[in-house]
Amino acid sequence: MNNSHSQQDDPYYIDFPNRVAACQSEMASQGLDLLIGSRLRTISWLSDIFCPWRSFIIIPPKGKPTLLSFIIDTARIANESWLGQDYVQGYGPMEGMDQIPALTDCIQKITQKSQIRIGVESGMSNYLPEGFLTHYEYMALQSAFPKAELINAYSIIDKISLIKDQGTINRFREAARIVDVGHQAIFDVLSTGRYKGMTETEISGIASFAMRKEGSEWEWSFTGGNEIASGYRTAYELGCCTPATRKKVKPGEALMIDIHSLFKLCMGDHAHNYFLEKATNSQLTHANHFIDLVSLCLKSYKPGITPSTLAEIMMTAAQEKGCSEFLVPGFEHGIGMLGDEWRIGINNGPLPFWTNPDHSYQEGEIVICGMQYNCPNEQIGFRYENPILITKNGCDPMSKYPLGIEVIS
Repeated sequence: MNNSHSQQDDPYYIDFPNRVAACQSEMASQGLDLLIGSRLRTISWLSDIFCPWRSFIIIPPKGKPTLLSFIIDTARIANESWLGQDYVQGYGPMEGMDQIPALTDCIQKITQKSQIRIGVESGMSNYLPEGFLTHYEYMALQSAFPKAELINAYSIIDKISLIKDQGTINRFREAARIVDVGHQAIFDVLSTGRYKGMTETEISGIASFAMRKEGSEWEWSFTGGNEIASGYRTAYELGCCTPATRKKVKPGEALMIDIHSLFKLCMGDHAHNYFLEKATNSQLTHANHFIDLVSLCLKSYKPGITPSTLAEIMMTAAQEKGCSEFLVPGFEHGIGMLGDEWRIGINNGPLPFWTNPDHSYQEGEIVICGMQYNCPNEQIGFRYENPILITKNGCDPMSKYPLGIEVIS
């Protein structure tokens, strides 16, 4: 899915050994003898490889980590990851070869001590493929190493992955460029009337084909790939998950286009909105409110602002326009390498594992500026999503597709 054998003069180069070293430094500060990364975000961030199976990355106190994945995929992983064949191992459905014996073997190769401190990743999430250690895995590891202490160390990767390096930023920029190509392909179909009779899934396919030709590796989103919604499906109350269906797109409806790309495990995500053929004055008023609010949100992002402060700014502006009941009171979601798609900033707030609403954004963070505006009574809704880089004085939207809600005549 990605070619990780890049050189330092490659704009998409990431120093993965340095990432491992940073992880090992944090491990040492916590007195850990090793760390077992089980979350998809951890595996992506450290290995730079697509792992669709239940996988683990075992980080020793020094040297390369070992990636453990389903045996049918290890040849590809070893070939495409920077780790190489000697540091990729497989597990399978044979006696003594399932996940726990395989993990045990890896640990015993790292250390022969029985009284060890093993870092694991445990917790909860609203994100289905998070990858936290299961209860069975935890108990099996404890049984295999009865004198070991299992320490929850999920925060190590969360902390050191927060500020993005230049190679990662460049990957996100390319993913955003690819998404813009997908939007243009859809506009070309809409503007010539060829959308009539098409389904949402067909509209999704137009974007997918265009983005694949540009190098996108996957419509990454776990919310159903490209999210295409028309008519009443744009207006679900608090709705932010609209996978394309076989519903036909009709003139007279609102159309929400939320498309996704993947480039070297970094993700493009941008949403654009239309009215097909006509819009009432009331609907256009809602559209203008939404565009004004998106513009304000983008202007408000900067170092030092917090999610809670941003929400206050936005909801106050919506109240002044008389449209606060239509605006979902959340204005971002997280983004990172594949598997890191929901948490914003650091999750050290009052609710365990959730985003700290008082996290102060820093220069070098990337989040999705995400906004949802729903009017169920009028069967219209609008969405805006765009990856933004927090810069010294503000933010840099990575998708350059023009902001607007267009009436396709």
